[in-house]
Amino acid sequence: MTVNMTKGQAISLEKSDGGTLTAVRMGLGWQAAPRRGLFGSRTREVDLDASAVLFADKQPVDVVFFRHLVSDDGSVKHTGDNLVGGAGSGGDDEAILVDLQRIPVHIDQIVFTVNSFTGQTFQEVQNAFCRIVDETNGQELARYTLDGGGQYTAQIMAKVHRAGSGWKMTALGNPANGRTFQDLMPSILPHL
Repeated sequence: MTVNMTKGQAISLEKSDGGTLTAVRMGLGWQAAPRRGLFGSRTREVDLDASAVLFADKQPVDVVFFRHLVSDDGSVKHTGDNLVGGAGSGGDDEAILVDLQRIPVHIDQIVFTVNSFTGQTFQEVQNAFCRIVDETNGQELARYTLDGGGQYTAQIMAKVHRAGSGWKMTALGNPANGRTFQDLMPSILPHL
């Protein structure tokens, strides 16, 4: 059963049978919003990018994004850059796979961000979401809808963090501005 998350909500990442998750996928989907113009409505392609920043004791130690597809330890993998979106409320346009069992013990948080590489604001995006899927069986565990418009070019989507012997996901959904994950670091740090 999928949990539709709200901003600030945290859920434990465990299987529906209570077992421990071993691998999850953070999926991102979006569509370009139609814009009304002189000759009707048109859409302009929007290039959103998903990134995962790995932290150890509030210090960034690695990042996975379209130019660095695999973490240095191999536990986090980006499936590739989608330059136009299109899945919207359906499947994932970009995905980041996380092998929870392989994450080094010193990594305590992974923050997922989305940014408009081309600089368009979220007013030009519709049906945007991020979701967590149990990668072993394809079951969607949680979904966070990236709500409505705004004059910002990025969002700090969610974080996955250690909680005892397991992991939790917290939906953040905080707007920010920046074309790359580096631009977003000042906005990420308050959420650690």
